[in-house]
Amino acid sequence: MEDNQLLDQQINVELPEEIAEGVYSNLAMIAHSNSEFVIDFIRLMPGVPKAKVKSRIIVTPDHAKRLLAALKENIEKYEAAFGKINQGGGAPTFPMSFGKAGEA
Repeated sequence: MEDNQLLDQQINVELPEEIAEGVYSNLAMIAHSNSEFVIDFIRLMPGVPKAKVKSRIIVTPDHAKRLLAALKENIEKYEAAFGKINQGGGAPTFPMSFGKAGEA
């Protein structure tokens, strides 16, 4: 089906309340095979040596490419509205340090 035909169709999407709350992630790891991309969304917590995968999404290669294009377009719109996203000097090193440990 061509892209312009998809635009003419309306899709009814249901968003359950427990999914609508979302899941916070501050790291994503991506792996792939010849038939799929696996994206693990991970939450790293300060002072905790073990990170947890909070969500795993598996997509086809063509969908991964559409996702990349959609993210690029949305980042461009975000930066046009709010300014350039500062990545702070590149990729983080692991284990990540969140600063001084908290005190109770």
